[in-house]
Amino acid sequence: MAAGAPRIFVSHLSGIAVFDPAGDQVGRVRDLVVMLRVARKPPRVLGLVVELTTRRRIFLPMTRVTGIESGQVITTGVLNVRRFEQRPTERLVFGELLDRRVTLTETDEEVTVLDLSVQQLPARRDWEIDKVFVRKGRKGGAFRRAKGEKLTVEWSGVTGFSVEEQGQGAENLLATFEQLRPADLANVLHHLSAKRRAEVAAALDDDRLADVLEELPEDDQIEILGKLKEERAADVLEAMDPDDAADLLGELPEADKERLLSLMQPSDAADMRRLMAYEEHTAGGLMTTEPIVLRPDATVADALARIRNPDLSPAHAAQVYVCRPPEETPTGKYLGTVHFQRLLRDPPYTLVGSILDDDLQPLEPEAALPVVAGFFAAYDMVAAPVVDDSGSLLGAVTVDDVLDHMLPDDWRETEYHLDETAGEANRDGA
Repeated sequence: MAAGAPRIFVSHLSGIAVFDPAGDQVGRVRDLVVMLRVARKPPRVLGLVVELTTRRRIFLPMTRVTGIESGQVITTGVLNVRRFEQRPTERLVFGELLDRRVTLTETDEEVTVLDLSVQQLPARRDWEIDKVFVRKGRKGGAFRRAKGEKLTVEWSGVTGFSVEEQGQGAENLLATFEQLRPADLANVLHHLSAKRRAEVAAALDDDRLADVLEELPEDDQIEILGKLKEERAADVLEAMDPDDAADLLGELPEADKERLLSLMQPSDAADMRRLMAYEEHTAGGLMTTEPIVLRPDATVADALARIRNPDLSPAHAAQVYVCRPPEETPTGKYLGTVHFQRLLRDPPYTLVGSILDDDLQPLEPEAALPVVAGFFAAYDMVAAPVVDDSGSLLGAVTVDDVLDHMLPDDWRETEYHLDETAGEANRDGA
């Protein structure tokens, strides 16, 4: 649903079909999973509970939903088929929020929740509940229910849902830091007690926890991962950048590492094994295996559409890599790079194969960290391709990964720009 589209009432989502991009049905919606927030802020919609044709119920994150329209849900086609397990900080809309008795803030009347509406936030992939459809009057028989006045109010117009009222301490703390960048939230977690850190980590969704783990010191990463259920730990590793996940896996005992790899999607596990084959402080050990790869007959418009992905970091979106098929790493023959500034200067129909920057030699996977750093400094790069002897693109190294490995081990201890709220959390949670 694009920004500005009409809101969707959740009752209309019950049982609707879920399709992959090829048009094949993969299941049906059975519930919505939300996380309540403090200060009567609208709840975030984390994802959908989808029942597959095998009757197994799985969790579909909203980040994998590309559209909700015409009575159907369209996904990216990438589904994790592990059985859905509700977490303590999650609420099911159909199972827990509908038919609930809440109170109107203006009149202090008790009302019954009949429906809720969801809407996608402008220019973001986040969804939230924004409206509550309620019925006045006390519970009773069918005749009484039919006579009750019905109205739609803002989420903030009712009480009875809030985190504070339900006493969810970890979620309450987490909601306070909702706007923090992952690096800042990681700094907050680092200074919490081990018990509190585990509670907050458990309350984070997989993608957010993955982002935060990437910014934490190694000891904290291992501690948090070790306190998660193995299935969830595998999910979080899959959500991390492959190079960061491979570094973390490499620090685990061999038995734990193999067990987690066996729980991951085969393609993700293969990427991890490939990265762990390189020394940590080499281009191969630093690279991500998921750069933006395009064929030479792709257009500038295709390239711009790829770099607009809001999930990409600025460094990953700085350029695209043009290769012969296959486009998954390791690719076919690497042909060159197109920087985003060049994409902005050429007409949308221009083929990327005709505007290649192929002057710079790519990095070899065995290139040591000082060589990689020198390459970035000499050529003012923010990302660079890594190519093997056969000419295949293996991945790309970004400047943030280089800095991360060149700074002192305790550089994360410096609190650069945490606000006063984060400081209070450090004291309260310690």
